[in-house]
Amino acid sequence: MDCQALQGTAAAAAYIEAHLGEALDLGRVAEAVCYSKYHLHRMFTDTAGLTPRAYIQRRRLTEAARALAGSRRPIAEIALAAGYGSQQAFSAVFKAMYKQTPRAYRQGGTFYPLQLPLALNPSPAGAGAVALAGPADLPGWMALLPQVVEGFPCLEPSAHRRQIEGQIARRQALVLRDGPTIAAAAAFSYRTGEIGFLAVHPQYRRRGAEEALLAVLREELLPGRPIAITTFRAGDRADTGQRAAYRRLGFREAELLTEFGYPTQRLVLRPGERRP
Repeated sequence: MDCQALQGTAAAAAYIEAHLGEALDLGRVAEAVCYSKYHLHRMFTDTAGLTPRAYIQRRRLTEAARALAGSRRPIAEIALAAGYGSQQAFSAVFKAMYKQTPRAYRQGGTFYPLQLPLALNPSPAGAGAVALAGPADLPGWMALLPQVVEGFPCLEPSAHRRQIEGQIARRQALVLRDGPTIAAAAAFSYRTGEIGFLAVHPQYRRRGAEEALLAVLREELLPGRPIAITTFRAGDRADTGQRAAYRRLGFREAELLTEFGYPTQRLVLRPGERRP
């Protein structure tokens, strides 16, 4: 991966974090890190997997959700801190992304993020081969989790850790490593053919990580069987591209579901299904 792109994206993300409560736009961030707006937009989007504008919005909404769940600050005050001119405008966007109003989210009392601060591998060597995960991979798996939470609404880290410990023990977890860094991971079931978790660090997306994990599942571990995964429903504004990625891999739409109160859809990849 281009070292300049990594350094520039990391610098932009750090600047955004330091000034999250201030007026921010692409021009200000680009000027701060000494890139043109066009170059920063292209570089950041390719490396982080979403545009600078989307990253800023999701980070602000995440911190607003944290404030809603963990404080009694007025919603209007939280809306202003998140960069919205009115509580009404904030509530509309919050509901579109979190599937409930700020008031209902506060009453639930449980925080979960849309986007946590971006952390990049500064010295990538290139991902190796997909392998079954072992107990020694658990810390790296959990280090990957904060970088992929946008794909897993309502995910609770401690519960996920316990689940993955079991998946590793049953040899139902895969990792793709770049040196000591876990670039991608998947947990699956031999019994049902379901992929319960599939995640790729943003800087390794668009570089064949999903395809590599899926090839091992299709050709070695679950040959000749339908493989299913659940993801965002069509049109969900919280989706940063997971649904489209699965569709490109050949998954087809199946039943609509609701998981942990969140609307999702099951997608199925059938034996012999070709990518579109």
